[in-house]
Amino acid sequence: MIGSMFLTPEEVGELTGIRVGRAGRTRDQLQVAWLRTSGIPFWTNARGRPIIARAAIEGQRSTEQPRQKWQPNFAVSG
Repeated sequence: MIGSMFLTPEEVGELTGIRVGRAGRTRDQLQVAWLRTSGIPFWTNARGRPIIARAAIEGQRSTEQPRQKWQPNFAVSG
């Protein structure tokens, strides 16, 4: 089902703890700011609402091993 691919607005509210706007900022603006500081990947739609892929929260459901980030080896002298 395509609707379950993304978190619902209610689920985004539960995740962020932000369900209403305040201090001159909309709910969506506050949620976007919280998601950015939390490092959760998301998109904003044309209305400014944060869209979060369910896979970003639940994790990838594959047997493929995650790729390790490249790190320099300072122990090797040149």
